[in-house]
Amino acid sequence: MTDAKDERRPAGELEASVMAVLWAAGAPRTPGQVQQGLDGGLARTTVTTILTRLHDKGVVARRRQGRGYAYYPVQDAHGLTARRMHSELDRDTDRERVLARFVAQLSPDDERILRDLLEPGEQ
Repeated sequence: MTDAKDERRPAGELEASVMAVLWAAGAPRTPGQVQQGLDGGLARTTVTTILTRLHDKGVVARRRQGRGYAYYPVQDAHGLTARRMHSELDRDTDRERVLARFVAQLSPDDERILRDLLEPGEQ
């Protein structure tokens, strides 16, 4: 008999899968439509819970459709990654130290990109 914990997906994987379906759709989708776009055989209620959590986090918006909602992303994948980076930065009280360590760990290519972004007129 398989332990239920062994079958659980890593944190964030379900949300990422749901977001991938919404981004690919290019139009608002109901929980049932999102469920059909997923390969994992999740229950519609599980998909609804995931979409509700994403809505509560401000990652997706929703509009009334019939008796339920249709959901759509408010940012593209890059915007969502940037939002996560800001959230992580906001968790620490010493922003300067966090940023300094982040910059110190950048690859030379990433450091060049960051410099170009911060100093666009000096190229």
